[in-house]
Amino acid sequence: MTAMTRAELATAPRIVVKVGSSSISGESSWRIPMIVHALAGAHARGCEIVLVSSGAIATGIPFLDLDARPTDLATQQAAAAVGQNVLVYRYQEALRPFRITAGQVLLTTGDLETATSRSNARRAMERLLGLRILPIVNENDTVATQEIRFGDNDRLAALVAQLIGADALVLLSDVESLYTKPPTDPAAEPIDPIAADADLEGLEFGASVVNSVGTGGAATKVSAARLAAASGIGVLVTSADLIDRALHGDEIGTWFEPVIQAR
Repeated sequence: MTAMTRAELATAPRIVVKVGSSSISGESSWRIPMIVHALAGAHARGCEIVLVSSGAIATGIPFLDLDARPTDLATQQAAAAVGQNVLVYRYQEALRPFRITAGQVLLTTGDLETATSRSNARRAMERLLGLRILPIVNENDTVATQEIRFGDNDRLAALVAQLIGADALVLLSDVESLYTKPPTDPAAEPIDPIAADADLEGLEFGASVVNSVGTGGAATKVSAARLAAASGIGVLVTSADLIDRALHGDEIGTWFEPVIQAR
């Protein structure tokens, strides 16, 4: 048995794609149709696609007449309630020309930590995929608190990929690949590929960015990628602008080679 390669993303039967807030909210909302176009192309070839999308809070902020991301939990929850509705509507409108229906799946840590709720979540996701629905997954920010959060949607995407036995996970960000230093540093070098048994201790992987609309960065992607790869799932980290090339298996981004699973 051989490990999945990056080129095999073009023919993978089941892929989880994750996109962050900064890539699809505010002035970046123009990317939603672009991302959907790439997902629809994979869907048309028979691939089962699951999209894990951040952005509920960031999308809801303008509708609450707020100038910045709220810091108190109640207002964050309110922004998420409004923003999630708008976000899924935008995805569905972009999917409409392709005659693809989206299905909203909101999860909390508890949904994946107990056997019964985990089984329920898996069954629902499998049925959606079987019906050729495109599940759009996000953390249920309306009810989640700091103590019961996944922490970031990179980790959620890895757990969803494990849950449904995905062949590959694509983590989209604002940069093309992972680098040894912050991408703005002239000495930064791209890191690719990353072997399943690679020792990553001491590598900076750029900066762990916390931006104005979302949380995350290189460190969270590395952690999520290693989590998924350990389960035999190939992981590609690349820019949201390159999603079409990513799903065609082009030599881009940083590829985390999956651990070969024993039969």
